[in-house]
Amino acid sequence: MTQHWAHVAVSYALAALAFGGLGLGAWMRHRAARRRLAVLDPRASAARDGSGGDGTA
Repeated sequence: MTQHWAHVAVSYALAALAFGGLGLGAWMRHRAARRRLAVLDPRASAARDGSGGDGTA
């Protein structure tokens, strides 16, 4: 492999790592926001467990 293709391969690997890191960061922020919303909004947990939000099933 020539030096040119080695640099191309390295740049593709770095780009893939960068986009993977961005995706991982977005996934972690999404999970944190979901947990925060569950704490702040009682309707969020009511929608998951099937109750009407007022404690009745």
